[in-house]
Amino acid sequence: ATGNTEKIANLIAKGIVDEGKSVELINVSDAKLDIFDSEEVIVLGCPAMGDEVLEEAEFEPFMEEISPKISGKKVALFGSYGWGDGTWMRDWVERMTGAGAEVVNGEGTICEEAPDDTTVKELNELGKKLASL
Repeated sequence: ATGNTEKIANLIAKGIVDEGKSVELINVSDAKLDIFDSEEVIVLGCPAMGDEVLEEAEFEPFMEEISPKISGKKVALFGSYGWGDGTWMRDWVERMTGAGAEVVNGEGTICEEAPDDTTVKELNELGKKLASL
């Protein structure tokens, strides 16, 4: 709704491209499950909704569908929020590691509201790190 998660995705993508790698940003409504068959590094972004949960209309069903395909993959998780303390991200990281994924950005990357100058740099660095995987 605010566009903050999309801003974060674009900043991460810039870091990847700056390192000479290619990246494709895909809205979850357009995502095809077969992408998990050929990609070893997957970056997933979702804002916190309601009582600190993943977006429930499109993203949560998508997560249910990909859970069997995520094992053995390197995954980076990111998102934005406007309230709470990040519980939704901690739960999401636990869910992904429980499904067998390696979360390469530790506790996930979260941003309260829009990214500030410090966060912009951190997101760009995350993109560069992902490009090296």
